[in-house]
Amino acid sequence: MAHLATVLFVCVHNAGRSQIAAGYLKHLAGDEIKVLSAGTDPGTEINKMAMAVMLEEGIDLSSAAPEKLSDEKVLESDYVITMGCGDACPYFPGKTYLDWPLTDPKDQPIEVVREIRDEIKAKVQTLIEEVRASS
Repeated sequence: MAHLATVLFVCVHNAGRSQIAAGYLKHLAGDEIKVLSAGTDPGTEINKMAMAVMLEEGIDLSSAAPEKLSDEKVLESDYVITMGCGDACPYFPGKTYLDWPLTDPKDQPIEVVREIRDEIKAKVQTLIEEVRASS
């Protein structure tokens, strides 16, 4: 069996952007890609607006919980997607690092959170194509 690519999404609180991205990747790629997410300074719960806009897409994030970024998560991953955590993300050679400069959905009105969600969806769809092409 072919190696299952692992993608790690990292943002500061692991409550919005990274959870939306992880939700989309699980939904769109199914069991084809292993999905992890973490935060450099994780929050206590998933952003309610992020959960609401993902439910509009038929994706339920209610079972997700913010997790702390660890070296182990990075080492386990083939792709590390950062979303505004800058230098706080550990670097290991041999990983594919991508930085997605995205607005933090925290304290944003739902219209803005929908725009962020749609931008993330487009990026995840492109990422799936990239992962498939390289495996």
